[in-house]
Amino acid sequence: MKSSLAAFCLLLGCTGNKPSQERAPDRASRGEEPAAVTNDARAREFVDLLVKNRFSEAEARFNDRMKAALPAEKLQQTWQSLVGQVGSLEAVAGTRAEHKDAHETIFVTCQFEKVALDAKVVFDRDHLITGLFFVPTQEASSDWTPPTYAAKDRFDEKEIAVGTGEWQLPGTLALPIGQGPFPALILVHGSGPQDRDETLGPNKPFRDLAWGLASKGIAVIRYDKRTKVHAAKLAAVRDLTVQHEVIDDAVAAAAAARATDKIDPRRVFILGHSLGGYLVPRILAGDHRITGAILMAGSARPMQQLILEQIDYIAHSDGTVSKEEAAKIDEIKADLARLEAPSFSAASPPVFGVPASYWIDLRTYQPVTAAKAIDRPMLILQGGRDYQVTRTDFSLWENGLKTRKNVRLRLFPDLNHLFIAGTGKSTPEEYGVEGKHVAPEVVDEIAGWIAALPSR
Repeated sequence: MKSSLAAFCLLLGCTGNKPSQERAPDRASRGEEPAAVTNDARAREFVDLLVKNRFSEAEARFNDRMKAALPAEKLQQTWQSLVGQVGSLEAVAGTRAEHKDAHETIFVTCQFEKVALDAKVVFDRDHLITGLFFVPTQEASSDWTPPTYAAKDRFDEKEIAVGTGEWQLPGTLALPIGQGPFPALILVHGSGPQDRDETLGPNKPFRDLAWGLASKGIAVIRYDKRTKVHAAKLAAVRDLTVQHEVIDDAVAAAAAARATDKIDPRRVFILGHSLGGYLVPRILAGDHRITGAILMAGSARPMQQLILEQIDYIAHSDGTVSKEEAAKIDEIKADLARLEAPSFSAASPPVFGVPASYWIDLRTYQPVTAAKAIDRPMLILQGGRDYQVTRTDFSLWENGLKTRKNVRLRLFPDLNHLFIAGTGKSTPEEYGVEGKHVAPEVVDEIAGWIAALPSR
């Protein structure tokens, strides 16, 4: 998922995928702007250029890697597709900054007609844009309150590191109070630059799961995703794939769990949500010591099929499809046709801001077929109101694995993509409602399934 509103526009966000050949001169030294101009002002100006459809001028703010990854015509398509989903930009509510290494990230909080999103603009040391993302705004997250099923006196939390070296990630271990050893669960995110709580507006589904399961005697590790922590550094990675984005870090988190005191190394599980669920078979193949896996809203079909399906659903959600929305759908179809053409290769331009290598890596991947080859327990969960990963996917898992005695499938009719309860058709606006949590029956189902499984 990523932002579930914008993930199909920028699955990873957009960073260039080619290393630049030389350092560009500072823009101020070229006389293009006063030296006193801040990155905050630059980010606001960049968003303003997008709003005014001045995409060539916006592209001029990019470094060489970003120009290769997102030239003006692709930037235009990406922006217009986003606006087609979330409505026109009504106001810029503010900015905030983060600094890491030689990069400064400015978050421009944009209030669109349907939802607030942050334009995450990453600047290099020369004040050129080296990364661009549209992510859920974090402003509402401070109002999060624990779900009723979380008993904070039954577990402790501490900061941990996932992995080592240049890709190390910050994470949190929720460890039940007691002697142990406890089973452990690793939470693996959906698409996009997710934080450890998988924050979407006021919702924090991974924190809900971690606190609920730790209250029931299961240790839980969650961590900030690589595309959030190391976004700028990923710009230099050639041939970027889901191995870099997801799999390596999930395997590292499982290894960290096995090495942690009071955790039973023979009872370490993974839980993949959305993209994470789609990749569960590949994660299991990458670590034979993982005991079993839980798939929450894991797609059984190629991602590009879901992209078109989701956009079409949103366009029709109000009962009518405008000419603008129809045009956006046609643009997406054209991009998907290019992606699926025999001529598409590693040298092809990015699609939806994602390098060709990423799509090629998934071209022959069939998650249900891959799951059949892995004889470890699996729990497959699906929300009946989920429009991002649907009952079609659940049926494919069900039909493909119905003969497996160590696979359990459960459909929750009233739950959406975040496994939060609701009524009627699910819409993007639903993700902005405060005070909602992962349904308690989901926590109970996961806890009961893990408790019933023996050590490997």
